[in-house]
Amino acid sequence: MIRHTDHFHGSDLETIEQLYGIKKEEILSFSANVNPLGISPKLKEYLPKELSCITAYPDREYTELRKTIGAYCGCDYENITVGNGTSELISLVISNRHPKRALIIGPTYSEYEREVSLSGGTSNYFPLSEENGFLLSIQELEKELLKDVELLILCNPNNPTSSAISRASMRTVLDICKRLGIFVMVDETYIEFAKNQAEIDLIPLTATYNNLLILRGVSKFFSAPGLRLGYAITGNKDLTELINSRKNPWTVNSLAETAGKLMFTDTDYMQKTRELIDTERTYVVKTLSASPDFQVYEPVANFVLVKIKKEDLDADILFDALIRQKMMIRNCSTFPFLNNKYFRICFMEHKDNKRLLQAIFETAEKH
Repeated sequence: MIRHTDHFHGSDLETIEQLYGIKKEEILSFSANVNPLGISPKLKEYLPKELSCITAYPDREYTELRKTIGAYCGCDYENITVGNGTSELISLVISNRHPKRALIIGPTYSEYEREVSLSGGTSNYFPLSEENGFLLSIQELEKELLKDVELLILCNPNNPTSSAISRASMRTVLDICKRLGIFVMVDETYIEFAKNQAEIDLIPLTATYNNLLILRGVSKFFSAPGLRLGYAITGNKDLTELINSRKNPWTVNSLAETAGKLMFTDTDYMQKTRELIDTERTYVVKTLSASPDFQVYEPVANFVLVKIKKEDLDADILFDALIRQKMMIRNCSTFPFLNNKYFRICFMEHKDNKRLLQAIFETAEKH
């Protein structure tokens, strides 16, 4: 069995191909958290006809694209900044806020900590409690916010726990942060997969809180990670102007601009996605929860965090067994506060989920 200290991300298929001798095209990734329906059929038909758009520069202000996103999100397009994926926007926000000390709610995505470090700041993690189902305790969070924090970072729904904070609770957090002079950056990459999106969508709060910025993108819900299109929403005009004055022009290419103006209007595709995820989330959680070998944490997003309870089984063993069957899961031992007893899987088509669960149970039986 191949053991590794760097556990594979959903985009690491080339590395998997080299180590295991399995063609990346044959690997079904339950690690990438991408919409299993693939890109919008309307986009697939429309975009090839628009290839000539690459012969011209995109609109420097991306006005029509921002208006489309604004209509989709229900916010003023003037509050939207587009970028080359959320990765660029995370970097821009943190480098321009330049926090000396950031507090990150974790376990979560490692890029936040990396960007704070690159900007010369330091990060501390506020741990979500496993005993509380990885839900946020505002009372405990407030104690940490009192310690000279300048930037609070959270992912909602959170990766990898698939837990979320409600809009009502977030108002309380924002009020605390406003009083203490703390800016808040929220990554809503997985928000569209949530069944209770209306309860946890924080974009409406940007109209009244100028210490809040929301990040979103098209990589996961719209199954377009290669398009590299992300957007940030904030009611803080000064920050928007600062970011726009310092970001490179045309970081969103013409194809991404053209695609974006269509994909945010494909309501049939969105509805089919939500229906599939709702159905498969229920199926996977119910099936895994019935096994005494696994602890399942109630998911909000399109993926679920699972703890292995069986003594002789861990995520290293499980990953190895499944990848040899051309299925890839996420070993969560590199996330803060987790170890190799935890793994994460996203929800795919029913036949694929069924195959994965069968392989997981068979592996558990052997150990």
